[in-house]
Amino acid sequence: MPYIPTTGAQREEMLRALGISSLEELFREIPGDFRYPPLEDAALGGGLSEGEALREIAALAERNLDAGKTAWFLGAGVYNHFIPAAVGALASRGEFLTAYTPYQPEVSQGTLQAIFEFQSMIAGLLGMDVVNAGHYDGAAALAEAVIIALKQNGGRGGEPCEPGQRVMIPRGLHPEYKEVLTAYLAAYRPVLEEYGGDPAAAVIEAPLTDLRGRACLVAAYPDFFGTIPNLAGAAEAIHAQEGLFIVHADPVMLGLFKSPGEWGADMVTAEGQSLGNDMNYGGPLLGIMAVTRDLVRKIPGRIAGEARDSRGRRGFVLTLSAREQHIRRERAVSNICSNQGLAMLRSCIYLALMGKAGLRRAAELCWNLSHYAAKRIAALPGFSAAEEAGGPGGNFFKEFTVKLPGEKTAEAAWEALCRKGIAPGLPLSRYFPARPGELLICVTENNSRADIDRLVLALKELYQ
Repeated sequence: MPYIPTTGAQREEMLRALGISSLEELFREIPGDFRYPPLEDAALGGGLSEGEALREIAALAERNLDAGKTAWFLGAGVYNHFIPAAVGALASRGEFLTAYTPYQPEVSQGTLQAIFEFQSMIAGLLGMDVVNAGHYDGAAALAEAVIIALKQNGGRGGEPCEPGQRVMIPRGLHPEYKEVLTAYLAAYRPVLEEYGGDPAAAVIEAPLTDLRGRACLVAAYPDFFGTIPNLAGAAEAIHAQEGLFIVHADPVMLGLFKSPGEWGADMVTAEGQSLGNDMNYGGPLLGIMAVTRDLVRKIPGRIAGEARDSRGRRGFVLTLSAREQHIRRERAVSNICSNQGLAMLRSCIYLALMGKAGLRRAAELCWNLSHYAAKRIAALPGFSAAEEAGGPGGNFFKEFTVKLPGEKTAEAAWEALCRKGIAPGLPLSRYFPARPGELLICVTENNSRADIDRLVLALKELYQ
């Protein structure tokens, strides 16, 4: 909507209504170090014409690393996948941008149908029964799934769950996801158990130490380092302890690999940015959550359904929003009350355009190109690749780690290659200070073999 500035007189009137005399008094609770300087101290200079302002903005933009103009190998949670041009063209149509909230189905049939189609396609992709309309991001979706498990395991009848329940999470879960889980779960006080290796073995080999049990087992499919775990037997192992099996998956990988539902998952979460949403400096993102039919009344957010009116005409409605705070009030355990509408719509259009064959082809390219890159890099003197997955020919998808030779840090290598127009991945020291000489490299269908060969040559020249 347009920005409507207030006049000086209006601001003075608002201050009087608040019983204060100045803006300084309004913001006095905020420490001075956290405030912007006063406008007169901001050194903005004189005004610019529109043309001058556009040139200034363009010059600033040129200082950014642009994935469209760079050999881009950075992933770690936000990915440079191909997006058909029709996604943006259709999602920006006025019918979608101005659609009313789906609380009133008679004026929001387009929005409701888009949610319905999205949920139907995602359910098929994940191998699950029910999908909601989206969370703020994948990390929030995973945290919400763990909360469901805590309530299901220890809080029968909607009562608060018992502190001390065990939640098993993989050691290779994204570090930022671990931070989000810790923040979300602070009020529930579970015990977070980190495990390595395959999930089923971790459950079997780690005996329970008390009667409160394990609320859930979380598997990353693949994990932060790109390694794909073997999920065989994981559902059975955690179900034997009356816990739930949660899989956080890469939705693009599922175009090629067995779905979490086929592995017996009770809940599946995912980050939907890869499905037709731009990177946009890290957002907005799209958290996906899917559950089995048994958990349908525990899922937060909205579920759209297809219905028929008295004349037999097809229409779309909000079928269920069982756990939202405005419905369940004090019994609610989630504050999710809206869906990521535009991001969800883009993913819906992307999946419809790509189809099964297109998504499979994208996943095949990610697999083949990333393994080609790992083998080329591992052949360089002093380099090693994908050690977590068993080497460059191992079981990893799209991402793999690279150990650099010598004393040069990955940060230094990253800066040197960026100056050559190559974003060579993520220095792992960002999250793991004890690993200063390693990169996490991501290869998608948007990377050509020429891009990979350019990266390999740049690494070789840097360490000669």
